[in-house]
Amino acid sequence: MVLNDLFGRPLLNLRMAITRRCDLRCHFCHREGEEEPDNESKREMTVDEIGRIVKIAADLGVAKVKLTGGEPLSRKDVLEIVERISLTPGLSDLSMTTNGSLLAPLAKELHQRGLKRVNISLPTLDAEVYHKLTGGRIADVLAGVEAAVEARFDPVKLNMLILKCVNDYEFSSMLRFAEEKGAILQLIELEPLNIQEGYYLANHKTLDAYESMLRQKAVKVETRQFMQNRRIYHLPQVRVEVIHPTENTEFCRNCTRMRVTSEGKLKPCLMRNDNLVDILTPMRNGASDTEIARLFELANQKREPHCDINRQ
Repeated sequence: MVLNDLFGRPLLNLRMAITRRCDLRCHFCHREGEEEPDNESKREMTVDEIGRIVKIAADLGVAKVKLTGGEPLSRKDVLEIVERISLTPGLSDLSMTTNGSLLAPLAKELHQRGLKRVNISLPTLDAEVYHKLTGGRIADVLAGVEAAVEARFDPVKLNMLILKCVNDYEFSSMLRFAEEKGAILQLIELEPLNIQEGYYLANHKTLDAYESMLRQKAVKVETRQFMQNRRIYHLPQVRVEVIHPTENTEFCRNCTRMRVTSEGKLKPCLMRNDNLVDILTPMRNGASDTEIARLFELANQKREPHCDINRQ
């Protein structure tokens, strides 16, 4: 069974924010579209609740789960969460997006407990620039990258958010670094979401020039049909994926995602917060799996392209 929305798009992927907490303070973070917390006492889902939600989603046809945040590794029970989800029948993939700063001591056991892939945010290789962007230490992240490679995550992806006049000159260096580590480099365009307009205007840079260069060097160009038709450029020694902002027609037309917020609400679209469906409250009030599944179906019917799919 696979759920399709009113536009014929299948629901195949679940992005689950397991916390809003994070050890870094990145100005460019879109926080999975969640609004700023009003206080620090926001509720978080328990291991059992997370496991139950994933099982219901898998029964409805979701095959892939990605853990996000906040920083998912900031949860002390993250190993239990990973193990619980990995045992879910029907799942073909469990991955995580992390800033990497807490990854080094956990990488091996995360892999042993069932985490298959990691995306590590690495906007720069310059320690000073990294600290200015995030408030963190790049040494911690580089240690996390090394640990992920040694743990044999397949693949390790390095997320390089391009920022104009900040790190855009580092593309070649990052390409060589990804090649050395056997990692995939993901170029990401800045989203105008949950950041100040002035910051976006000052730092946004399109990826068109990078794509033009990659197209010339690639021995093969692949399109990921169920990942917003994003393009993968196979260079002789390394792969590069290019991720444009979500507020574009192609991305929306090919979206197969549903999000679960850190407070246990189904979020049909990254760009909206006016159509969320709360499943954690009913769950804590004794709702059955069947009733929660109906809420999934309701949220899926609320999924619609944020951009007009007929606009070219």
